[in-house]
This record gives sequence, C-alpha cells and structure tokens, in this order.
Amino acid sequence: MYQMRGETKRQIARFYLAPSGGQPHRPHDMSTSSDLPADADNKISRALLSVSDKTGLDGFAKGLHEHGVEILSTGGTAKYIAALGIPVIEVSDFTGSPEILSGRVKTLHPKIHGGLLYRRDLQSHCQEAKENDILPIDLVVVNLYPFEQTVAREGVTRAEAIEQIDIGGPSMLRSAAKNHDSVTVVVDPADYAAVLTEMEEHKGATTLKLREHLAIKVFQRTSAYDAAISGFLNGAQETEASFSVSLPLCQELRYGENPHQKASLYGRFEDYFHQINGKELSYTNVLDIAAAAELILEFRRPAVAILKHTNPCGLGADESDLRLAWEKAFETDREAPFGGVIVCNRPLGIGLARVISEIFTDVIIAPEFETDARVLLKKKKNLRLIVMQEAFRDSLEEPVIHSAPGGLLVMDHDSRALGLEEIEKKVVTSRPPTAEEIEAMRFAWRIVKHVKSNAIVFSKSDRTLAIGAGQMSRVDSCRIAIEKAERAGLSLKGSVVASDAMFPFPDGLMYALEAGATAAIQPGGSVRDQEVIDAANAADASMVFTGFRHFLH
Repeated sequence: MYQMRGETKRQIARFYLAPSGGQPHRPHDMSTSSDLPADADNKISRALLSVSDKTGLDGFAKGLHEHGVEILSTGGTAKYIAALGIPVIEVSDFTGSPEILSGRVKTLHPKIHGGLLYRRDLQSHCQEAKENDILPIDLVVVNLYPFEQTVAREGVTRAEAIEQIDIGGPSMLRSAAKNHDSVTVVVDPADYAAVLTEMEEHKGATTLKLREHLAIKVFQRTSAYDAAISGFLNGAQETEASFSVSLPLCQELRYGENPHQKASLYGRFEDYFHQINGKELSYTNVLDIAAAAELILEFRRPAVAILKHTNPCGLGADESDLRLAWEKAFETDREAPFGGVIVCNRPLGIGLARVISEIFTDVIIAPEFETDARVLLKKKKNLRLIVMQEAFRDSLEEPVIHSAPGGLLVMDHDSRALGLEEIEKKVVTSRPPTAEEIEAMRFAWRIVKHVKSNAIVFSKSDRTLAIGAGQMSRVDSCRIAIEKAERAGLSLKGSVVASDAMFPFPDGLMYALEAGATAAIQPGGSVRDQEVIDAANAADASMVFTGFRHFLH
C-alpha cells in the first residue's frame, strides 16, 4: 500500500472509478458550486468543535462567540475553549449521555448525528427532530487523531496505531458533509478565516459555495485517512487486495505533454526538488527532472549528465573536476542538449555555470548552486534551476505507478544496477575482461538502465561515447549509436558496449565489435546465447552476462 503520510492544508486528489462503467473523475470535475448567496436558514447558531490540532482555535472560537454561536465540545478541546473564557457546553451534558469506554464513545449519539443530518427543508425531518428533542448543529469543526504521524514514528506498535484510529471524528465529518446544504463543516484550520469572513458578510451565515467546497475537502480527507489506516494494517499481509493513492495537490503545471493538455502534480515533489528560478514546470519537465536525478544518483564520483526526453545524451565523470566531467558528457552529443536537461551530483560552481550558460538549456539540476553560479544562471529568467534534495534517495523505495485502462499499474522501483557484484565470475567468453574494461562495464551498465529500450551504450570507464535509444530492434539502436559517434568525431576503438537486454542474435553485437568495441556487458538469456558468445570469441572480445535485465519503456 502506497500512502502519503501527514496532514495537508492543500487540496487532496484521489483517483477513483465511477460505478457501472461511468467516467473516471478528477478532483476539478467536482469543483462546480452554486453561487447562491447565504440566507437566514444557514445562519450558524450552534457549533461542535473537537480538534486534536489546536492551531488557530483561539481566534476561531472567539469569532464564533462574538457571533453569538453556542459552542459544544469534548475533552481537551472543551477545556481549551473554557480556558479562553468562552462559554462551552460539554457534549455529554448536551446529549445527556456520559463518555464511555475510555472516551471511545462520546459523539456517537442520535442528538449529535441527528442534529447534523436532519434536512431543514423537509417538514417530516423537522417534526421528527422536534419529537426526539434533537437540536440543529450548524457547524462542525473536527480534525482527526494523528494516525499518519503516529505510524510514521520509528518503532510504533500495532496497539499504539490502533488507538489513533479516529471513529467519532470521521463520522461527524461525513454526516455534516453529506448535509452541507444546511451544515458548514471544517476539517482544515486553514479554512477558519473563510468561515468567519462569510459569517461577517452574511450576518452569521455561510454560502452554499463555501459549504460545498468544505464538504469536498472532508470527503477527500477522510478518504486519505482511511487509506493510511488500511495501508498500515495491510503492511504485514503477504498480498494486497486493493491499492489506494491519496496525494495532496503540489502544483498546477504549465501544461501537459503538449500545450493543449492540462496537467497537475500531486504528492510531495517539493520535498525532493526545490525550484529557485525559471518558468513554471510542465508535465515533461517533471518527468525529465525525475529521470535525470535517478541517473546521476548512480555515481559517486563527480559526474554530469545531459538528458533529452528522459534519455541520457551523454554522461561524464571525473575524480575531482566537475568541469571536466561536463566536457566528457557534452562531447558525446553536441546537438541533443539543445533545450535539454543538465544534472550534476556536486554543487554547481561558477566555472561550470559559465560554460553551460552559453547553451540553451531547459532545466539545470544540482544539489546546490554556489552563489556566483546562481547569480549568473538567474540572468536567464526562463531557465529552470532545480535544487535536488538528499531526501530524493528515499523516494526510490516507493513503487512506480502508471495509469492503465480502468486502473493503475504498480511495480517495484528499478533502483539499483543489478548484476555488478563479482563481475569477474560472470565472464562467458574465453578472454576475461581487463581491469579497465571491467570499470567501463560498470560505468556503462549504470547508464544503460536509464536509456529507453532497446538501449545501447558505448563507453569508457569515465564517459559515454555513443548512445542508441528507444528503437524497435537492438540492431537499429547499435547503428544509431555508431552513426552518432561518427558524427561527433569520437572513436569507439577500445570501448565497452552495454545492452539493457539480451542480444537475441549475434548481429547487434557484431556491429558493436566491428565499430571498435572490445568488450560487452548484457543480461544474457537468449536461446541463441551460445551463438552470441561464439561471435565474441571469434573477435577476441570479452563478454559478461549480468543475469539481470533493465528494460525501460
């Protein structure tokens, strides 16, 4: 179960499917509201406040009191309000029933839910409420027990988590939200000001538009809360019967893959990447940033990579000089970086900034921009400068999620370059690789897993020489890589070639060897593996089978 933990003061988006073949809905589909003005029927005369987060409660409770609102409350919230000198009625006194079962049952009472749910526009409801001594409750303010924060703690026990499952809170919220034609419901302290403003403007009442907006937030919040609980409880299960995603709105994007497509970003992107300059991000910018960051984290040495449409165009590494690493990356392909993405794994200084500022670049990513470099690069007002946070590494433990007809595809993250341990024992050819070839294999293998399949990478131990990506056949990827090296004036003599998946026939490998490669690293696994091995042996080339494939579609 993948569940973003923690409360949010922003819109929460939830993907769900309509029943009976209906159309899937997005949050903005639900945003239509009536602009009807408030009227006397919606004046707030009685409110129930029960919150674990007391943020902003002082001013809100005082504002309600000034409007003559009778306040009901429970436990710690009641004591807090009373300490402000504001009259408050304990829920147990209001219902005539004491809190029982260690406080587990206090608001689950007909006088509470009846006061929230009865329809003021139905005479039969009004009559039934009167006969059962049920008084209207016009405003409910509840934020839930901190379940997400509790389970996020190191070493939390199941019993501790269970005690933080709120029952009465979600019940009151849902009752009030269902009856939002008459009842105002607040789940987020950030909305206190809006409620008080409308009460001021409308003689103690709120508008239907605001009530509908607040009700939507309630259902989104309780949905996320339930998903967090089910996710935690399901964590010990062998299999999962369902998968839920509830994420806060991070930002509206400039556009989708094309300007005519609307796009939004949900989740905690800002925890991992901080934009300090440039235009708003688009959908493709986000994809490029994620791809670039994942690639550069493969390397410990100072490294620079250039990407276009999530594909690496070139990558260079150096023992100490980021500028030299850049030159190695740029020489791989001097054409593709136009309008692309540049990423490095060290603070970006003025030396490198001067060089790359001469190239039209869409996004530059670094763990830090030194002051002089930042000042220089910010002169390009549209250039997006992105600071990559160390916390991004943690996101590689999260699953990969893609939309699919009728639902979602979910899989583990391909976060490690697999098969490089004890590489010397995985040689399948007569000639073992040299020490230099082994280092080049390790380098190329970490890159080829980030290239769209079918993927081919020619490299040395510190730089790429040619990359072929996304072709329908591996032979075509080889040809493209070789042609690009020729255009760049780069020799492939003595290089290593990496293939993200097996060579199904000897032809692709033969193209690489004829172009100058002396060693190859690939997963193996073809029914014609022996033919491929024989071809390598005939050329006195060395080859390693990692046993792991790294397809990237």
